Amino acid sequence: MLIECKNDKEKVAMGLLSYLSDFKNLANLKDEIQLNKSSAEFCLYLYRSKAPNFIGVVGTQSSKHFVIIRYISFAPDYRKVKYEARAVQELAQNNPSKVITAVPEYIYLIKYLKKDTEK
Repeated sequence: MLIECKNDKEKVAMGLLSYLSDFKNLANLKDEIQLNKSSAEFCLYLYRSKAPNFIGVVGTQSSKHFVIIRYISFAPDYRKVKYEARAVQELAQNNPSKVITAVPEYIYLIKYLKKDTEK
């Protein structure tokens, strides 16, 4: 389940973001959190599967017609394709009128949106 990150979950988001090399530096991490708080176009989602805790984070940038996945990060025990796929599919379901795309580093995630044509 994707949940938009609010102030009370900021430390959880920071912990999950710190797994990404760009956010190992505390200043970069704080800047990213501030960007998501100050701009409606940038959004940070926490992801929870069946576990009671949040296991991942998805950073997006939205416009009128697009949602761009800027990054995705999961806790080490949950770095499996099924969690990435579910998070991306849920993002698409939550934004049915927008095209979901990704920055080049994460473009591989788009394959999870392909409709299964084999039955």
